Amino acid sequence: MQVSAKWDGDVRFTGKTESGFEMIMDGEQKRGARPLEMMLLAVAGCASYDVVGILQKARQDVVDCVAEVDAERADAIPAVFTNIDIKFMITGRNIKESHVARAVRLSADQYCSASIMLKAAGVQVTHSYEIVEVA
Repeated sequence: MQVSAKWDGDVRFTGKTESGFEMIMDGEQKRGARPLEMMLLAVAGCASYDVVGILQKARQDVVDCVAEVDAERADAIPAVFTNIDIKFMITGRNIKESHVARAVRLSADQYCSASIMLKAAGVQVTHSYEIVEVA
């Protein structure tokens, strides 16, 4: 896997992925996401990908999934992440709680490379979920 970040002046960079996508990162000027926000987005996306896929394979009628990630950082430089909480809001029809619990556990323990990598680096990573039933 390969990515690049090209400096565009000030504290702005254009990131480019191996698959050809570009995104703006900006440290202060609010013209793009900050790099550590992108890291948390990667965790949210990776974990959600797992949870939705596992629930679909279990034939659960998922209509929406939102992962909210809250993080705390150390006060001193380097201000690394110390705690990350991932909360999934799973919306669907007749979703079984046991399937959601299993999907979240499998993502946390086996599949989500992003969160597992951070946990291996000493970050406290927690997971929770809420099921929203729709008609």
